[in-house]
Amino acid sequence: MEKQIHTKYAILGLLTIGCQTGYSMKKMMDESLTHFWKISYGQIYPTLKTLLQEELITVQEQNESGKPDKKEYQLTSLGWQALRNWMETPIQEIGVEKNELLLKLFFSHHQSNKTTLNQLEQYQNKLQERLNTYYAIEEMIRRTYGDQEEAKFWLLTLDYGIRTTQAASEWAFDAKNLIQGGKRNGESSL
Repeated sequence: MEKQIHTKYAILGLLTIGCQTGYSMKKMMDESLTHFWKISYGQIYPTLKTLLQEELITVQEQNESGKPDKKEYQLTSLGWQALRNWMETPIQEIGVEKNELLLKLFFSHHQSNKTTLNQLEQYQNKLQERLNTYYAIEEMIRRTYGDQEEAKFWLLTLDYGIRTTQAASEWAFDAKNLIQGGKRNGESSL
């Protein structure tokens, strides 16, 4: 239920940055929001329908030759107010990350250290891929949006992803050392 409430505000927020169609919202989610907030394509249109019923948005249909009509959504003043109210509300909780590696690691006493070490190595490789993606996004934002006000906040969000990914990679390095009987950076072994 809580995720659906936040999804509503994610879609209201997307409308403020020029994503006026379900397709453009999905594209922005796939390229940006998916790194910290997942919304399935199947959630977009039911949420838009709810927002229309709540009079937080309006819709205009555009005729397109040889194609289905294109629906463009806009925030109403009530929608802007709802978004502002939500943004000003204190954070209720810190989300819990689902992490397949941590789940496997928790039960790793049932497998060989070699298998666990391989999983940690794969995890680090995936983290490096994620970092490379984040650096490419950072470069694109700086190049495309420069000093625009919203770019500052997009870069702050991205910086969180970069830092947490770097920290996870450092943790995986230390975890491998501990499994091999070594020590964590500057500390005694567990």
